[in-house]
Amino acid sequence: MASFIILAFLIFFVIMLKYILYRNTDNPSIPYPLPILGHLHLIIKKPLHRTLAKLSDKYGPILFLRYGFRKVLLVSSPSAVEECLTKNDIAFANRPHLIVGEHLGYNCTSIGFTSYGDHWCNLRRIIALEVLSSYRLQLFSSVRTEEVRSLVLQLFGNSDCQNFRKVEFKTMFFELILNVLMRMIAGKRYYGENLEHLDEAKRFHAIVTESFYLIGIPNFADFLPFLRWFDIQGLEKRMVKSGKDRDSFMQKLIDEHRENKHTATKDDVQEKKTIIHVLLLQQKTDPKYYTDEIIKGIIAALLTAGTDTSSLTMEWTMSLLLNHPEILKKARAEIDKQVGQERFLEESDLPKLPYLNNIINETLRLYPTGPVVIHESGKDCTVGGFHVPSNTMLLMNFWAVHRDPNVWVEPTKFNPERFEEIEKEKHGFKFIPFGSGRRRCPGEGLATRIIGLTLGTLIQCSEWKRVGEEMVDMSEGTGLTLPRANPLVAMCRPNPAMKHMITTQI
Repeated sequence: MASFIILAFLIFFVIMLKYILYRNTDNPSIPYPLPILGHLHLIIKKPLHRTLAKLSDKYGPILFLRYGFRKVLLVSSPSAVEECLTKNDIAFANRPHLIVGEHLGYNCTSIGFTSYGDHWCNLRRIIALEVLSSYRLQLFSSVRTEEVRSLVLQLFGNSDCQNFRKVEFKTMFFELILNVLMRMIAGKRYYGENLEHLDEAKRFHAIVTESFYLIGIPNFADFLPFLRWFDIQGLEKRMVKSGKDRDSFMQKLIDEHRENKHTATKDDVQEKKTIIHVLLLQQKTDPKYYTDEIIKGIIAALLTAGTDTSSLTMEWTMSLLLNHPEILKKARAEIDKQVGQERFLEESDLPKLPYLNNIINETLRLYPTGPVVIHESGKDCTVGGFHVPSNTMLLMNFWAVHRDPNVWVEPTKFNPERFEEIEKEKHGFKFIPFGSGRRRCPGEGLATRIIGLTLGTLIQCSEWKRVGEEMVDMSEGTGLTLPRANPLVAMCRPNPAMKHMITTQI
């Protein structure tokens, strides 16, 4: 009994000593961590961006946390984010090593998982010059146009054009984006009518869905390594299977291109050719670097980063417009004035539609597709006057930055007009939907094109209204991105002024 009392006293003494020492460091005031877990319990509280925002509201915009055995720096203000992505851009250009990156990121070598260095710079150069350059995006402009027109025809081709019909947006937008990406990547179309590869499309959909889930869910073994022995969440087993399935699928795509186009030359593909074809040509010139694994990693990154993000932005935008019909009406008036009703909206029209662009920006402000962005420090640095050691995980709460009342007037209000004033000055770091610095999203150009073209066309060609009198529920879901809690459903029918254009296409 005496031994037990002494042991309990020693444990209490050690905990209190750590508490006193912790409070007397030069770190900002933060909640005291739980034994072993640290602040890991915060991950369980959903949605994460709101939990972290409440923490920052209470303790300040720069916080030091501990997730299990990992040191964590949380920043939630424009000035703190700016310091991380400008002065300390190289210091924070790394990614933390995560178990999911081993299995779905080719042992953390794909661009979304690998840390800053020569390999990352090479991948970034390949994507910027060979995959998502302005030249290549322009080559695929007809693909985006065809898919958006096909979407309109699917909405109205087999229905009574006089009556409203119910539309579910999540699946519709998801399939649209995947069709665009897969036609760019492999020249294949997996959704819609007259499909040639139905079984392959079903397999592809299952692989993509499982990958999104595994990348978005926190794995406690990343923070408490001893848990990896037990895989108590069952995630690593699923990651291993998903990684093998995805690798096999992508290898098949590469092998098909290699077999079908092995005689192609570099001059042949300067016209509209698939991304796989372009990368295989690079493989001929530098086979040691452009391995099949590198090519598969690039394809996986495009699908992972490009699909969910763009489709969610469009779904949130339509949700907001349905709740604000006066803004929807103003957007249609702009399109009618700049484009007219005798032709479909084209990508080349988007620069002439500033209000539509403001609507998209305001949606990205309120509902950024990456609400919490994760980096890691590769060396010691200083943020806000506080020392940050190397190997510290950096959490940047873009959702909180975009709603900071110190820099935004009525930050929770949907007000596209605010961007009319902001365009006259630099956004700075109060609006960073695609990130900034070396890790800025390389797919911004593609995303803005497909989002603008799709939303503009749907506004031009359709009349929209809510299913009932109630406002659309704007509850948020959970995950790496920022999904709606429930898929958006609305009523639509052809815009009478555009009916002649739609019927001639059917």
